[in-house]
Amino acid sequence: MLQIDLQHLPSSDELLSSDDIPVDNEDQNFVPNILLFLLEYLWKNREDWFFSVDMGVYHTTGLNPRVPVVPDGFLSLGVERRKGSGSRNSYVVWEEQGVVPILTLEVVSQTPGGEYEEKLEIYTQLGVKYYMVYNPRFWRRDGHLPLEVYKLVDGIYQLQIGEPCWMPEIGLGIGRCVLPSDPLGREVLSWFDEQGDRYLTTEERAETERQRAETERQRAETAQQQVEALLARLRSLGISEEE
Repeated sequence: MLQIDLQHLPSSDELLSSDDIPVDNEDQNFVPNILLFLLEYLWKNREDWFFSVDMGVYHTTGLNPRVPVVPDGFLSLGVERRKGSGSRNSYVVWEEQGVVPILTLEVVSQTPGGEYEEKLEIYTQLGVKYYMVYNPRFWRRDGHLPLEVYKLVDGIYQLQIGEPCWMPEIGLGIGRCVLPSDPLGREVLSWFDEQGDRYLTTEERAETERQRAETERQRAETAQQQVEALLARLRSLGISEEE
């Protein structure tokens, strides 16, 4: 195995933010960004997490610490939300107290990128607890499911059964859905709670609150109409409101 000088590793300022390989379909950015935007609300009061899209992860478990692995999306827990109150150019494991991502996401494109072989081996060596492969368009071609979630158990990835998949170490579930607020009706990934209920987007929450307020208004209006009808009936019988 190649020996790495841990005392002279490059800093994040010296390393590229990504591999500069362009994505070949919009899902590779759109899908992980949906997950990020949802987390921004769900964990808005937490400062111990970091989710990134298409960012290089530098580590020492490969042949060269200057060569990153670049997931389409990844989540780390137990790290600063904002590194030094600023933003990260890349995710450098040796600058994050050795914390590796707990979850990585790869979105399969028209050109296979080794998601089921090379990337799986890289994340195994890195020690990523959950590895997700989202393959909505080419899963039949590749002989896999549209969404596969692997959990690292004793150094081996085990395919998890059922969807949404609950991840207790993260406190979230993951699964596919079509957001009602999307006029294009695109399938995406979303976070779910332990009961299997999908967490709503900010637009959906706002619409739910609007509908709840409208329902309460209608109830109050109906109740007022009923009271007024009752009072009118009493008056027609010669009974005053005071009586």
